[in-house]
Amino acid sequence: MRIGLLTPEPGHPLLAATTALLAREHVVEAVDPASAPPDRVADVYLLKSRTPRALALARELEARGAAMLNSASATALVQDRAAMADRAVRAGLPFAASRTFAALAPLPDDLDLGYPLVVKSRHSRRHDLVARADDSAGLRALAEEWGAEPVVVQEFAANSGWDHKLWVVGDRVFAALRRSELAPGGRGPTRPLPLDALPPGWAALALRVGEVYDLDVYGVDIVDADGGPLIVDVNAFPGIRGQLGAPEALAELALAAGSGRLIPRPRARAAGESCSTP
Repeated sequence: MRIGLLTPEPGHPLLAATTALLAREHVVEAVDPASAPPDRVADVYLLKSRTPRALALARELEARGAAMLNSASATALVQDRAAMADRAVRAGLPFAASRTFAALAPLPDDLDLGYPLVVKSRHSRRHDLVARADDSAGLRALAEEWGAEPVVVQEFAANSGWDHKLWVVGDRVFAALRRSELAPGGRGPTRPLPLDALPPGWAALALRVGEVYDLDVYGVDIVDADGGPLIVDVNAFPGIRGQLGAPEALAELALAAGSGRLIPRPRARAAGESCSTP
């Protein structure tokens, strides 16, 4: 089987470890999204890039018959935080209440805003805006740098200051705790979290997110707000660093997609459970 990596960084730890597993019996080739489309289409591609060029190339390869993890359309959907929030509401997911604005600059004069609040770039990308504003002065300070930025504004939900990072690869769920970048002192270390240490139903919720957004490899950021889960973000094909079993799960998923087999998601498998290797 031929497996393609759509990324300018094939040495990323997750991709490198997955490649080492797959290359024992299969051909793995990296495709830089900035390069010309390959003459020969692989059986499956791992879309580990979210630039406009990468999405365009992914759509072209899909049209030529290649399987794609994740699809270009699903990746583009969760890059638009306004569309993400709308889909969540319609699907009944516990998602942070969100409002969308064409630009940040007018917001300090909006008297309907309640504080504290979280301001995010509408379009998710590297080095985008994700910040907390506790009052109108804080919002004005953000507007000085990001005034023209289209934004999504979310109500800030009181929580412990730790984000639950849940990552899903097919039917496998991995988890960790990370000190939130919105907490006092900023982002802190990431701590592995056994799946059985999650509150009941959270792993199943992570799998439900994949169904709602048609994602195969993704991350879900959840905070514990008032005793219940609140989804604050969804990311297509995150790094999933340092999670035992993640490369094996990704290799297994790539082979299944490349051969036309679907991976069911009946339940969350713990990261410590056995996973067949290619």
